[in-house]
Amino acid sequence: MAGRIDEEYQQLKAHTHQRVVDKLDEDGIEVAKSNRNRINDAITRAVHQHIAERRIPLSTQDLSQLARDMIDEVTGFGPLEPLLRDSRINDVLVNGPENVFVEISGVLQRAQARFVDDAHVVRVIRRILAPLGRRLDEASPMVDARLPDGSRVNAIIPPLALDGPSISIRKFNRHHLSAEELIRSGSMTEECLQVMINAVQSRRNILVSGGTGTGKTTMLNLISQYIPGNERILTIEDSAELVLNHQHVVRLETRPANTEGKGRISARELVVNALRMRPDRIILGEVRSSEIIELLQAMNTGHEGSMSTIHANGTRDALVRIETLLAVSGYEASEQAIGRLIGSALDMIIQLVRLPDGRRQVSEVVALTPTENEAYHLEYLYRSKEGVSA
Repeated sequence: MAGRIDEEYQQLKAHTHQRVVDKLDEDGIEVAKSNRNRINDAITRAVHQHIAERRIPLSTQDLSQLARDMIDEVTGFGPLEPLLRDSRINDVLVNGPENVFVEISGVLQRAQARFVDDAHVVRVIRRILAPLGRRLDEASPMVDARLPDGSRVNAIIPPLALDGPSISIRKFNRHHLSAEELIRSGSMTEECLQVMINAVQSRRNILVSGGTGTGKTTMLNLISQYIPGNERILTIEDSAELVLNHQHVVRLETRPANTEGKGRISARELVVNALRMRPDRIILGEVRSSEIIELLQAMNTGHEGSMSTIHANGTRDALVRIETLLAVSGYEASEQAIGRLIGSALDMIIQLVRLPDGRRQVSEVVALTPTENEAYHLEYLYRSKEGVSA
């Protein structure tokens, strides 16, 4: 019964949305140019008029909810709006029109929100892309974008997505957790924090490693706060998420290719350019590709104290991944030379894990100390009791 009622409500929303759009056109109200309060009032009136004309029996509460849904639909991102406004939600995942999930405190759960149909999901995706000049169609069926508040969006549609259009949103959190909050929540200890502070202030080159959603950017942002205030910092990111409370920060951001496949500026190009901008430290949001070559060389040539993150499930996995990235990026050197490069460039790896209950935790802090027999001998400076990696 509940499913049938929900289906009827979705159909009502679809019909009402069309009527509201037509009414706004009749009244000459342009959503992009009009005052927000005026638009909201016009949409609410159009909804009430439509329901009254069709004599649809709705309670006052349901009528108010329909009006709110229409405001979100016309001026925002439809069913995603309430989820984006909810500060508890970290991720929003849309798997077709009827399956919407959210992550709260590290735990995935199904949301009440749903779309009318596949076309409704695509319409919302295109509304997200419209201000960016990006497109989504059969010729370009997947796209990365960013919402006005900095949240990262990935969308993919059929024929690549077999079960309908999919949207993945990693919300941008303006409140970055403090060291005290992380200690209080059990993510790390005072001992662990002090080890990391000493490393930052003694200009160690640091790599923050962890799987998806383990809090790598949060940790990178946290330890960056301990960089002395008189240093010049250059940050390089795909989507600007770092918030550094320093007076001398230059923020650089990569640029994707345009609809013609031109104009892309990669992280590697920005690292090369950053070296010409007299940085004391370079902070690279994430190592994904050939930028690892320039970053390691920068760490070896006078830019001590530089930092980045990498996707890996353990400290040894992180080192293997760096070796792999160097190999596939065309860095031609012997295995021994690659080991020496990594060992001389990197000083520390901070490994993060996500526990089964959703909590993020620093599992270990490892110092890389090259020896005659090993390119990088691992010395464990800190290990947690719960989340030790292999």
